[in-house]
Amino acid sequence: MFEPPWTDPADVVGSLQRQGEAVLAPASLGVLGVTADQLDTLRPCWDDLPPDGYLRDGGRYRFRRHGCFVADGDALTLQPHRAHWQPLDYNALHGGIQRWYVPLAQEMVTSPAWSALLLGLARITSAFKGERPWFIEAHPFRIDTSDGIGRPTPEGAHRDGVDLVAVLMVGRHQIKGGESRVFEAHGPAGQRFTMTQPWTTLLLDDERVIHETTPIQPLEAGVRGWRDTLVITLRRDGFQGP
Repeated sequence: MFEPPWTDPADVVGSLQRQGEAVLAPASLGVLGVTADQLDTLRPCWDDLPPDGYLRDGGRYRFRRHGCFVADGDALTLQPHRAHWQPLDYNALHGGIQRWYVPLAQEMVTSPAWSALLLGLARITSAFKGERPWFIEAHPFRIDTSDGIGRPTPEGAHRDGVDLVAVLMVGRHQIKGGESRVFEAHGPAGQRFTMTQPWTTLLLDDERVIHETTPIQPLEAGVRGWRDTLVITLRRDGFQGP
């Protein structure tokens, strides 16, 4: 497994401007106004994720919830529950359909650590893209190996149609695989690494790079493993919709 290319927290915006990505170590999350210990209070929420009923590959390996927010300056507002929607241009497998997921757990939405994280990501995005309200979608995921293999990104390498994507590693249990891959959207350059430490945070300029995560498998036959992540996207000018 390749170690992530860690970013100096003082250079997050510069790294996004130069390379289209930044990777924060758990000890560097202060730049977002939160700590790994504070985020650890959210981890029980990953044990209560309903199955994803929209997988078009017939798989049963993905569990998730979904919530929407608007960050405007120092204010974070939970939005009425809505469907998650992506155009086919960005998600050839699951695009073009309204996917209604179970809302985020109340204990997640009301956590001070949750608000601090989303507002911190909004500040980074404003520093990078310009000050404005940000339309945020949050997706806690569990990918498991009950079927022998789990696919974190069954759609393959993709963009999300947003301004910034944040992928936070929450935890890995009894698995191998799950390598993160980031490529230039319009060029040959790319890199690969594996996020193993809880709360490692990958930030992506969605206009410049595409990303994917390789499938996971159990370390031992018959032993269920899983990979828990939190994906947060920030977009200008409104949520995506049909």
